[in-house]
Amino acid sequence: MNLVDSHCHINFKELHQRLPEILANAEKSNVSHMLCVSVNLEDFPEVLSLAEQHTHIFASVGVHPCYEQVKEPSVDELVDIGSSDKIVAIGETGLDYFRVEGQEMTWQRDRFIRHIQAAKYVNKPLIIHTRSAADDTMRILKEQGADECLGVMHCFAEDWEVAKKALDLGFYISFSGIVTFKSAEQVQEVARKTPIDRILVETDAPYLAPVPLRGKTNEPANVRHTAQFVADLKGMTLDDLAYQTTNNFFELFPAKR
Repeated sequence: MNLVDSHCHINFKELHQRLPEILANAEKSNVSHMLCVSVNLEDFPEVLSLAEQHTHIFASVGVHPCYEQVKEPSVDELVDIGSSDKIVAIGETGLDYFRVEGQEMTWQRDRFIRHIQAAKYVNKPLIIHTRSAADDTMRILKEQGADECLGVMHCFAEDWEVAKKALDLGFYISFSGIVTFKSAEQVQEVARKTPIDRILVETDAPYLAPVPLRGKTNEPANVRHTAQFVADLKGMTLDDLAYQTTNNFFELFPAKR
């Protein structure tokens, strides 16, 4: 049985300073591969370095919607970096209106559109972050033809209607530790309804540790807890869910096992 952590940030200080331990823990938990996701261009070299040094770690390039005072990516720059064989996705990108009610979000939408354009050009999938902005996120994905490059709704925390719109675009749904929380009945419903061939699992490490580790620093090894929870929701064995989600990952991302 092998699992893939489809979204983590092991370049972040709290994990990177313990990298040998983090990778050893992942191996013990049968986490065979992981995708280290970029959140800004300033720290992207750290993400790329991990992918260059470890064949089982993949990398993306993108600028997170919550990062304001950072280098703004152009389409050409994203295309140039994203064309590398070491890069398997564009993102994370998307929209985040949480705690910004009344503020002008045109800059977020413009950045999001540039990522979609780059992903279509290099023909690599998008990693989508959306929070308190589902309507605009799904509208822009559809208007910009994101079904041409596909992608994943990372750390999914919306309802079934949003999930269905994403699935209709050909996107995958990725479940993080959030799905294990008692309060996450809406997300659990989505996990039950989403076809097994469109599901991924992730940690979003170092954030969102799943039950029974909630509140602790998260790491890729802990994706096993999320996978077991989703397997239980769907009436499957962990082995079967691991097999399917691993295949899903390599179907979506241009990565070599």
